Amino acid sequence: MHKSGFVNIIGNPNVGKSTLLNALIGERMSIITNKPQTTRHRILGILSDDDYQIVFSDTPGIIKDPSYEMQKAMNRFVHTTFEDADLMLFVTDTSEKYEDDHPLLLKLKELKVPIFLIINKTDLVEPIVVLKLIQSWQLKLPGIKETIPTEAINKKNIDTLLKQIIKHLPEGPVYFPKDQLTDKPYRFFVSEIIREQVLEQFKQEIPYSVQIITNSFKETLTKKKEELVKIEATLFVMRESQKMIILASIKKLATASRKNLENFLNKKVFLDISIKVKENWRDDEKLLEKFGY
Repeated sequence: MHKSGFVNIIGNPNVGKSTLLNALIGERMSIITNKPQTTRHRILGILSDDDYQIVFSDTPGIIKDPSYEMQKAMNRFVHTTFEDADLMLFVTDTSEKYEDDHPLLLKLKELKVPIFLIINKTDLVEPIVVLKLIQSWQLKLPGIKETIPTEAINKKNIDTLLKQIIKHLPEGPVYFPKDQLTDKPYRFFVSEIIREQVLEQFKQEIPYSVQIITNSFKETLTKKKEELVKIEATLFVMRESQKMIILASIKKLATASRKNLENFLNKKVFLDISIKVKENWRDDEKLLEKFGY
């Protein structure tokens, strides 16, 4: 019997959803920073074995009051996870508090598929606190099938979680080739790795005003016959002042991005980053479509 299904990961921003996906897959699928709204797209990570295929889905954290069209698009990514889930991983952490009428809880209560509660960052509190949280969540969300405390960053309890997921998967077909790890192309991950460095290196509004597009991804050989990837990327900002701030640190940004890309691709990388100003791109529907929203 072959088991398969879509296992979707949801929760508020910055609770560790992307860290959890990376731990489950064993590969770096999603960028991780300590800033909220790091994940902007729905990303599939595929884990396959002879007897099963799990299609994990990492989503942006749900935004209660979206301020612009990009945030509305991010919320739509979240809502699609309720439509195709065979199993839902609801991720919270040890510091979060939910009101009973929170829209995410209301949607979870309507689900007909198994819900796993993942309480992440348990290393930050005493075990008695975790136990009380489990009891509280069982009252708040009675439909929980399994509750699993985790430290995703340290991969603690990930094996236990994976065994329970496989146990509850339905019988199903192979959706993707067994050696495929994600639905996204290399260009997507190039853009995300550069954006990760923007999030790490810049403060205030700049990281949230930036979008990266990978224009060119060409594999070639150096004169020494070493594999080389030539990448051209454009970094869009909303104001000329933001462009000047990033230009002042462009060498540092490009160097850190190139090193991370070389680790990701396991090849030498030549990276060229240009910067363009596109005012209010977060509310421009045509541009958002171009950017994959």
